[in-house]
Amino acid sequence: MKYQKLGNTDIEVSQVSFGAWGLGAGNVWSDMAVDVHMVENLLDDAYELGINYIDTAPVYGIGHSETVLGQALKGRRDRFILQTKCSLNWRNEGGEFEYVRDGYTVNRDHRAEAVRKDVEDSLERLGTDHIDALVVHRISRTVPVQETMAELNRLKEEGKIRAVLISNSQPADLDEYEQYGYVAGVQEKFSLLDDANRAYFDTCSKYNAVFQVYGSLEEGFLAGPGILDRQFGPDDVRAKAKYMQEPYRKALKDMYAGLEEMCQGHGCSFANLVQAWTLRQYDALNLLTGFRRRHTMEDTCRVFDIRLNDEEVSRISALAEAIKNIK
Repeated sequence: MKYQKLGNTDIEVSQVSFGAWGLGAGNVWSDMAVDVHMVENLLDDAYELGINYIDTAPVYGIGHSETVLGQALKGRRDRFILQTKCSLNWRNEGGEFEYVRDGYTVNRDHRAEAVRKDVEDSLERLGTDHIDALVVHRISRTVPVQETMAELNRLKEEGKIRAVLISNSQPADLDEYEQYGYVAGVQEKFSLLDDANRAYFDTCSKYNAVFQVYGSLEEGFLAGPGILDRQFGPDDVRAKAKYMQEPYRKALKDMYAGLEEMCQGHGCSFANLVQAWTLRQYDALNLLTGFRRRHTMEDTCRVFDIRLNDEEVSRISALAEAIKNIK
């Protein structure tokens, strides 16, 4: 495992981080029931493999991901850097409508009192007295950044959080947040098939902020062609993906055919190859990956054994262009 500082903080995190969205289950991840024993085993596996950075959020399973993590972290809390989020809640106390999921209405609320209540609720569900890194889950255009960041700074002073990140944002948002306090990183979508956020790298570099990638495997569609033959429930996030439909489906299979020889040469999985490409894109990149099975975790950690040369990086990028150019 490789490690990196979380921006300018003294927090050292594994470069592969454990994404707990799938632990929320519900209708979004409908193919597996998640219980405490399963999560305890996953945490022990992560510790054994050197993964110390865990990411979750209140809305993952409408509190379930945080709750089951909190129960599983008993006796293990000091082994991990724990990250959760604020600004999306289902308390119906105000804010802007975001979505309806699992029978709950989720609102986006960046007011100071809402941010504080989000943190207090998360501390209770997670069974801890502090959150190492708190991510502003989605950016607001109605509540002043100064108000939100001032409350986050107060929470830092109180020892309830140690670092602040922002997510689902733009480079200009990081510029604005940095006016009112230090932001240690951003958590943004980035993948071989969706690299629009590449434009964020220069801004992150300016503030020495980590760029934490989510979606590098596109909910599994970049992990291997097998997913294209699976069936998912109608509300499952994968059932709605465009990659299950033509012409994307055929283009994705063609891409895998082009990558197969390279995988054989490196003795690695398709997922490894894609993640190795991802890590080559920016020096201060953190690879957030969802885990619900030990073998997936083990496979992901092998990414550091792969040494892609420049020609291979370019070839992988070129194979993805056919999919990215579909209109």
